[in-house]
Amino acid sequence: MMRYEALIQDIERKIEDGRIRGGQKLPSVREASDAYACSKSTVLRAYAELEKRHRLYSVPQSGYYAVAQKQEETSASANAGWNFASVAPDPEVFPYLDFQHCINKAIDRYRNHLFTYGTPQGLPSLLQVLSKHLAAYQVFAPPERITVTSGVQQALSILTHMPFPSGRRTVLVEQPTYTILLEMLALFGVPVQGIARTERGIDLDELETLFRDGDIKFFYTIPRFQNPLGASYGTETKKAIAALAKRYDVIVVEDDFLADLETDPKADPIHAYGASHVVYLKSYSKILFPGLRVGVAVLPPGLQDVFSRYKRFTDIDSSMLSQAALEIYIQSGMFARRKRKISDTYRHRMLRLVRALDACNGTQDVRHLRLEAGMHTHIELPPTLRSKTLIDRLAKKKIELRDADACFLPSFPKRPLLQLSISQIADDRIDEGVAALFAEIARMRRS
Repeated sequence: MMRYEALIQDIERKIEDGRIRGGQKLPSVREASDAYACSKSTVLRAYAELEKRHRLYSVPQSGYYAVAQKQEETSASANAGWNFASVAPDPEVFPYLDFQHCINKAIDRYRNHLFTYGTPQGLPSLLQVLSKHLAAYQVFAPPERITVTSGVQQALSILTHMPFPSGRRTVLVEQPTYTILLEMLALFGVPVQGIARTERGIDLDELETLFRDGDIKFFYTIPRFQNPLGASYGTETKKAIAALAKRYDVIVVEDDFLADLETDPKADPIHAYGASHVVYLKSYSKILFPGLRVGVAVLPPGLQDVFSRYKRFTDIDSSMLSQAALEIYIQSGMFARRKRKISDTYRHRMLRLVRALDACNGTQDVRHLRLEAGMHTHIELPPTLRSKTLIDRLAKKKIELRDADACFLPSFPKRPLLQLSISQIADDRIDEGVAALFAEIARMRRS
């Protein structure tokens, strides 16, 4: 074992057993050199490696300090409340060190590309990797039909603005649906129409009527782990939507942003049943970092050229460094390993949440959804129970929740829904938080 490695091991042991606490200043380089009977360069090398491992952080003109470990933060977070509102990914399960390695390697491998503009479609070598990678999701597309975007949101913006061969203008959306899309459509004055979606799905007869008689440019849907419901379409519904799209020449925009949390190997996307009329969107933010801003759009041939033209004048190309790092991350096998870990973590939390809901919800008019995977679910309140009052009362108890009002069009009837996310709450906090939620509901019903 090298001398600096022994130093690293000793410091890590002291951090783990509490002899070095979070925020505590470590000995200076000179002091450590004397204590460990080694050179200053050995100490510097060990400290630098520990900083890469997020064990230490440096403060200029001050020195090195220990990073608070998870077990230290738990006691501090015990009084922080319960966050069921946030749908942001959990930082605790994200691959900082792995991805840092990929970023460094990407800079070395593609250093010449970083000083030139790329192509609107994306880094050519990444497109080849993505073509193979997407096949695991039952999305079969050659590289020329794949475009890398700066997140799914950019793809939605382009699709909203660009003309379609059909000449139609109205966007059809599920109700409720993704808030940002509704805000985008309102901002740009795009005609929009809604169709109700519940945990049971949508009315396919109504969908057919809208496809046949309406001025539908595209139908935006989140078939899997829908936002904000958490529900997913069954196979027959997905097949029916694909068939209707082909029959009436309507494009379906399929937002599969949580595809990586799927635990059912037979749950294929709509794209698998009707690729000629489906735009498939996939995000890499939920399985990596929101700040990565890499999304993928798989487009039918008739939309590819005009999409590329519009994208070119949006940002010329998406971040070359992010694309290169993602390519290395997938090819190295790190993505597959991290996907399994994150999927298992969220599935465990979701199952625990559902068990807590089953145990605490003893009322017939407060309904909750039973899921086995995903990032969020919902409960539906009776009309007599004001959701905003409940949210305000829970906030005073440090329980954060949000309703789904912003997920509905202004003209569409709203349902009294509360979204429950598990991404920002620890496993051992879920039961207590759900019990407190239903205790407050019981108090409101008595008052």
